[in-house]
Amino acid sequence: MSTDSIADQIKFAYWVPNVSGGLVTSTIEQRTDWGYDYNIKLAQTAENNGFEYALSQVRYEASYGAEYQHESTSFSLALLLATQRLKVIAAVHPGLWHPAVLAKLGATADHLSKGRFAINVVSGWFKDEFTHLGEPWLEHDERYRRSGEFLEVIRKIWTEDNVDYRGDFYRIHDFTLKPKPLNTPERPNPELFQGGNSTAARNNAGRFADWYFSNGKDFDGVTEQIDDLRAVAQAHNRSVKFGLNGFIIARDTEKEARDTLREIVEKANRPAVEGFRDAVQQAGNSTGDKKGMWADSTFEDLVQYNDGFKTQLIGTPEQIAERIVAYKRLGVDLILGGFLHFQEEIEYFGEKVLPLVRELEASQTPAAVL
Repeated sequence: MSTDSIADQIKFAYWVPNVSGGLVTSTIEQRTDWGYDYNIKLAQTAENNGFEYALSQVRYEASYGAEYQHESTSFSLALLLATQRLKVIAAVHPGLWHPAVLAKLGATADHLSKGRFAINVVSGWFKDEFTHLGEPWLEHDERYRRSGEFLEVIRKIWTEDNVDYRGDFYRIHDFTLKPKPLNTPERPNPELFQGGNSTAARNNAGRFADWYFSNGKDFDGVTEQIDDLRAVAQAHNRSVKFGLNGFIIARDTEKEARDTLREIVEKANRPAVEGFRDAVQQAGNSTGDKKGMWADSTFEDLVQYNDGFKTQLIGTPEQIAERIVAYKRLGVDLILGGFLHFQEEIEYFGEKVLPLVRELEASQTPAAVL
């Protein structure tokens, strides 16, 4: 078990609800909105309540309860310009972006935001979004091979001049980007996140990314992923940080929190969840070792479409804080939180949960947990 990051404070991010339907596919009331005004206020609330990052989702075609959606990179820039400290991560799909074009956009966004832009490379699970646009649909491991090249190319363009690259998916010929992003020794390029659960995703993150983003996992699942990720990174003389998705239901009593979870699942939009399940479970099952995203997800898991219930951040502030710090001891560097009612629940988290996390961190020195 790794404790490499135990001396650092765990960081927090939130899912930007730039997609309609909220973060659960359920008819339960969700006091949230996918629009601009709501999200600007939410971003400002989040950065004033201890959140360092926000992740803008990416969907291109209306589907599975996400009927409306704002494009991730442009929406991320809007949030960056409305905040002072928040780092905003835009999710992007290789195959629908050229890495040099995204590198240009990212450099501009980084200057406009004074160094707060980041990207999350997601290799694509929704076949129709590619085929309906006339783009080729690659098999799972080929999508991740393309994502690996994508990450490698964009970092080179952000940090080097006269870039030449000869890959299977991208050819770059004597290309120089200026201005470069606001690169510093502490952050040599805008942060690169690799999303996914498969072995191919971990290999990509270990070799090419700054961060690995995992779907929701329990302690055993996190331990397995961190061990694999760090073995790959160490083999390439690198270090990679680990982010974990979790749907957070913090209430004054455990009963309230559990009742909320029960209501979410009972009111699931069954046709939408089943349609999503049919579309995504081929992704994990198409891998050789069956370790891809959603490969072992139940119907109940998929009501939160990134397996956020599996992380079990559900209960009182004390229970959630203790579980977060337990994940930190396993090597988790960041919690990516989803919420039912974003505005008030992010405020509640900042007031009730985060101070307990910091108290627990302060009381547990590295020597105490080894």
